[in-house]
Amino acid sequence: MTDGELSLRSRLAHTLLADIDRLTGKVVADIRAHSPAYASGRPVSLTDLRAVCRDNLVLALEDFGGLPTSVGDIEAAATETGRRRAEQGMPLDSVLQAYRRGGRVLWQAMAEPLRGPAATDQDLVLEVAGALWETIDRFSTVMSDAYRLAQLELRHRQDSRRGALFEALLEGRGSDPAVAAAAAAALGLPPRDRFAVVVADQDPAAPPHPGPALQTAGMWSFWRPRAERYAGLVRLGSAEPYELTRVLRGELGGTAGISPPFEELAAADTALRLAERALRTLPPSSGVVAQLDERLVEAALTGDPEIAERLVTHYLDGVLKCGSEAPALLRTLRVWLDAGCSALRAAEELYCHRNTVLNRIVRIVELTGWPSESGEARLGWALALRATDVPR
Repeated sequence: MTDGELSLRSRLAHTLLADIDRLTGKVVADIRAHSPAYASGRPVSLTDLRAVCRDNLVLALEDFGGLPTSVGDIEAAATETGRRRAEQGMPLDSVLQAYRRGGRVLWQAMAEPLRGPAATDQDLVLEVAGALWETIDRFSTVMSDAYRLAQLELRHRQDSRRGALFEALLEGRGSDPAVAAAAAAALGLPPRDRFAVVVADQDPAAPPHPGPALQTAGMWSFWRPRAERYAGLVRLGSAEPYELTRVLRGELGGTAGISPPFEELAAADTALRLAERALRTLPPSSGVVAQLDERLVEAALTGDPEIAERLVTHYLDGVLKCGSEAPALLRTLRVWLDAGCSALRAAEELYCHRNTVLNRIVRIVELTGWPSESGEARLGWALALRATDVPR
């Protein structure tokens, strides 16, 4: 930097600092004229904007003119501005535009004294302009970095709060109206709507949680890992439970249980337990997704494994011990019961002759000791077959 440039920059800085309040007023007016966000006074009030602009103008002019600082450090001020605007929720683009508008007004204010004798040296004028915009760029860069860092910290705190309130709902503390209201506000949900809870096994080979796919299908969701599983709160809205099941089957890639729909966030803990009951009826790592209402019998059986075991022994023990016949007999019995005990319909399903079905049913009667016409036998066989399918 030449002595001439240093002298000119110092003189310009002194001149503008002597009239700093009027210059601040021009900058504030220009920013508000070109930014609806700042013009509204929300979230940045006029008083806040004026105070920051004045301090920043003083710092910029002192830095530009090589003068001793009077109101602090330029980088510290830019960092504070960035953090504050991030916390206030002012868009970064609006803040950067304000810096550019401030720099423009500052250069216009410098142009007036530069029309004097210094204007004859155009190279000097260009050097001065470059120095001014270097100062503005320093401000903008430091402020932007601080803004982004603060935004990350805010998101982390927000995510932590949302996660904590989500856990509070799942733990049953949503019965406290204050907790339910805080959770609804943090998650961005109404206190009443149609919701469901999903519990899924954490499978390292499975894709990430299906939040984006559910969002595309019109269902908001919030997911968190819990004890080797994922728990998700899904806002069904107008969607039907089968639509949730369809998306999860296509996107989850893991095994999951779904609770029945519920209407109040305070019921999330009950829904969690019911979703876990549905999940316990499914073989681990099977990739099956099921609603509890599709697995009520299995849920009842897994809830009392001793009774389930007793059902199998009481109604099917003879079949299970008959060796190589067992798979065909069990398959025939299952299809026959599902076909309303019609040998003809069961034969069509099994691709065999009707007499083959009847012979197998007779064999089952011999092995179990239960008559095929008995309502209790048919119910017992159906429950025992379900019990053989549930994890033990």
